[in-house]
Amino acid sequence: MVDHKAIISNKSLKIRGLFHRGLAHPRFYLLIRMALAALFIYGGVVKLFDPKAFAATISTYDLVPEAILPMVAVGLPLIETIAGLALIFDRPWGLHLITGLLALFVFVLGYGILGDLNVDCGCFGADDLNKQAGLRKAFYRDLVLIGIVMPYLYLSRWVREAEGRGR
Repeated sequence: MVDHKAIISNKSLKIRGLFHRGLAHPRFYLLIRMALAALFIYGGVVKLFDPKAFAATISTYDLVPEAILPMVAVGLPLIETIAGLALIFDRPWGLHLITGLLALFVFVLGYGILGDLNVDCGCFGADDLNKQAGLRKAFYRDLVLIGIVMPYLYLSRWVREAEGRGR
């Protein structure tokens, strides 16, 4: 008699092993980390160079009270930059911070799309995308980025263990 549970379990282990050897490979993990770090550092630094323009973009969404708008216009890009640096230095909280930022961005962009706002995304400084169509592109881009980051929240533990064994 064939033990179906054993066959399924064996296939599951093979798939998990492939998944871990592929996505969790230290070099691939490093590549993903550096690409995300560059993206977030670039986005943060560009906005830090012109916080007034970023504050103007944020105010068009009408989600942040005017009193704290300057703080958000400087604080958010600073957090993006710190998150990118955390990824460069492989700090475990860096992936969590990036995930939280992406969730925030998806929420805000979704709000802009549902509200049919004709505003700039504000992702990489003022006037980076063409208004409403840009919101949709940025929304989908951020969803893809979440799809990339989420597995690494899980896999980063195994990557660190693999790197530790290799030393």
